[in-house]
Amino acid sequence: MSLPQVRIVCDGSSRGNGRQDAVAGAAALLIRADRSGVEPELVAEYLGPATNQQAEIVAACLGLETLSHPCQVELVTDSQYVVETMNGRFRRRTNQAFWERLDRAAAQHQVQWVWTPGHADHPEQELCDQAARHTAGSRRVDKDFLTRLLNRFKNQEKQTH
Repeated sequence: MSLPQVRIVCDGSSRGNGRQDAVAGAAALLIRADRSGVEPELVAEYLGPATNQQAEIVAACLGLETLSHPCQVELVTDSQYVVETMNGRFRRRTNQAFWERLDRAAAQHQVQWVWTPGHADHPEQELCDQAARHTAGSRRVDKDFLTRLLNRFKNQEKQTH
């Protein structure tokens, strides 16, 4: 039996990255491959004080943790740090608790880790970037903002298809 296919695009953002007063947010967009009446879903998490690398890891966690059953996942991120680490090419020297969370989130799925350049007119990536930056900046998950952002994205998708 084949697993349901899901595309997850995610991004993290740390405002003031590396400074004492840095705040971070993470966001993930989930798109079911069969699109059988299941709308795309946009989720976010406010992290408080965290680095950009930590926010990128949490963004991937967030997308995977939203799935309620095992899936075949294409996870797209602009973080080479996440992709290279999860593909075994970078060693985990820091952020151990974040990597453990990602390992738990990925364990039940078949995940293909895909890198995409950030800020390169990738509509799904730009959507996640906006959601993560807004979440970090507002220091909370703003459900109304996420709904408006997702609705604008879906309308753009309809116009291009």
